[in-house]
Amino acid sequence: MSKVLVLNSGSSSIKYRLYDGDRVLDKGAVERIGEPGGGPSDHTGAIRQILDGLDLTGLTAVGHRVVHGGQRFTAPTLVDDEVLAAITDLVPLAPLHNPANLAGIEVARQALPEVPQVAVFDTAFHHTLPDSAATYAIDREVAQRYEIRRYGFHGTSHAYVSRRTAELLDRPYEEINTITLHLGNGASACAVAGGRSVATSMGMSPLEGLVMGTRSGDLDPTIVFHLRREGGLGVDEIDDLLNHRSGLLGLSGVNDMRELLARRAAGDGAAALAFDVYCRRITSYVGAYYALLGRVDAVTFTAGVGEHAAPVRAAALAGLDRLGITVDPDRNAGSGDRLISPDGAEVAVCVIGTDEEREIARAARAVVGSGG
Repeated sequence: MSKVLVLNSGSSSIKYRLYDGDRVLDKGAVERIGEPGGGPSDHTGAIRQILDGLDLTGLTAVGHRVVHGGQRFTAPTLVDDEVLAAITDLVPLAPLHNPANLAGIEVARQALPEVPQVAVFDTAFHHTLPDSAATYAIDREVAQRYEIRRYGFHGTSHAYVSRRTAELLDRPYEEINTITLHLGNGASACAVAGGRSVATSMGMSPLEGLVMGTRSGDLDPTIVFHLRREGGLGVDEIDDLLNHRSGLLGLSGVNDMRELLARRAAGDGAAALAFDVYCRRITSYVGAYYALLGRVDAVTFTAGVGEHAAPVRAAALAGLDRLGITVDPDRNAGSGDRLISPDGAEVAVCVIGTDEEREIARAARAVVGSGG
């Protein structure tokens, strides 16, 4: 087998895993990068700290998560100077994410100059979206000039989980239609037809779609104009409001679903409303994607909330019995990768733990093995 190191670089943290084939040799994270009294002062120090603690003998590739690949990067890509420059050009499309991803790549290239670096893009899985799904109904020339379209995110998670769903059902991946629900602090839905993303809830940025921990998800664009004209809020203030002070946090004061569920159980009205808004949005997407796919073989929950919040799974799919989508209460209360639909259900409902790092390692290994 071959060793692959996966680096998932954020603005103030780096998660890492070292694989030998599918076996995890080591894993961990360096957090609070650059924070007073925290960890290393910068990404260079953080990656040096990671590398110094690992046995990298036989390392064949380093895989990096990159949030935004724009329209150019539709598959995992071997990094060279041209690719690095192109990712840099995409920073305006993902100003909160791509700079940290770039920092991780640049430091790893310097530290491991002989090891191939592979960029794996969150957006790449969604390059199969049909034009009717990717196109916003605004002036075509304006959209082209500013690269405005639906890109979609969480692609590595949706790819991994939809493939694992096929394995769990013992069905060929290319033959099943799945609705995957990645529900974490960030959340997105995806309709996967035969291994191809055909619809997804996040758009030009990760702000669109489902209600999230701190992000609003779908809203009327007029709200932005209203806040500017009537409230006098600046662009950066509105950006901060919708990305960091909305969603569950804005509705209830907490963005952790565990705390929200506890408050709801204690009779907190704001928490109950936040829960209902959150689940109703998921229900609407499942129904819409069922209509788009025409036939649904499975609905799969993943990520922190999707894997661990049984009340969310039950409420999000409540009332969809006529579509063949039902949840068995006893199975829903269990744990691990499993079916939570009743025996004989028309649509399988699954819970599968996501593993984006494993998907990145698989992609990096494929790129290096294919020579680019």
